[in-house]
Amino acid sequence: MRKVKVALPVNGYDITIGKGLAEELEKQIGEHKFSSRALLVTDSNVGKLYTEKVKESITKAGLQADVFVVPAGETSKSLETAEKIYTRAIELGLDRKSPIFALGGGVVGDLTGFVAATYMRGVPFVQIATSLLAQVDSSVGGKVAVNHRLGKNMIGAFYQPKFVLIDISCLESLPKREIYTGLGEIIKYGAIYDEDFFRYLEDNTEKIKALAESSLEHIIGRSCEIKADVVTQDEKEKGLRRILNFGHTMAHAIEKETGYLRYNHGEAVAIGMIGAANISRELGLLKDEDVQRLTALIEKLHLPTKAEGVSLEAMFESTLHDKKTVNGIVHWVLLDRIGHVSDITEAPDDVVKKCMRMVLAE
Repeated sequence: MRKVKVALPVNGYDITIGKGLAEELEKQIGEHKFSSRALLVTDSNVGKLYTEKVKESITKAGLQADVFVVPAGETSKSLETAEKIYTRAIELGLDRKSPIFALGGGVVGDLTGFVAATYMRGVPFVQIATSLLAQVDSSVGGKVAVNHRLGKNMIGAFYQPKFVLIDISCLESLPKREIYTGLGEIIKYGAIYDEDFFRYLEDNTEKIKALAESSLEHIIGRSCEIKADVVTQDEKEKGLRRILNFGHTMAHAIEKETGYLRYNHGEAVAIGMIGAANISRELGLLKDEDVQRLTALIEKLHLPTKAEGVSLEAMFESTLHDKKTVNGIVHWVLLDRIGHVSDITEAPDDVVKKCMRMVLAE
């Protein structure tokens, strides 16, 4: 078992990584002064696999847990679904110390965290991440949100969980595509923060794709360490934390313009990272060989490098509605080498459009 601390001045917490964490869940619940009623939110895919086991641990810890199942998929990350969960919470009589557990991937975690942050102005929240993408990204750092028809994650908050559990044995039940989408965010951590980690990914692609336990523990643990380090220094995204958005401006546009159906998040981020790397190169910040390294690693880990079903003008227009856009100016996270962000800055429209064209399928 491996622990990573998110050492915030207030509301710090532990991320526990291992296999078969039922006893750890029971133990950590016992360390908090929760009310006896709880709500467990999951989705229609994950719920079939793990609900009974998790509910049993919650019950053994002395809580009475009701289960709320949402349809699997990005469309559940909405105000409409959140309202249904609020209604259930009120009907159950959940109070300000009643924990809400998120069992699932990024959609369930973001949605449940948003509900926990806003129900009664904030109740305890626990992340039990089952997808690789959630384990290395959305479950860590306290960003919670729902989507709006005009943009992804437009309605949300910063709200830290009480603790995060990452059971790597859950990955064995995932389709390969879900593994690859998590690798998109993992590549990002190496690209922005740690060239040695990026090189580890380059040198161990076959072990990673084979889900070798030692490789999984390392890449998940190191990704969590990097994110925890960044979040600890900048919890509310006023400066450093913005580097975690590398590739995300184009990614969110791709997801929105394809109705959140053609690409999952990590796939869109992979394409977006290539786009952002191209902007970095066009502005004279990044060497072409580093763009090629990034592209090659993305390809080796079975992630897309071009977006289909998106027009240039629609993609460009969507970026103007991104959360990182201020006064109509998009702020891009740009690299000057693998493992290091050069700047977070605007870029000329003609350069942006040229680089977007590079990542759009003909």
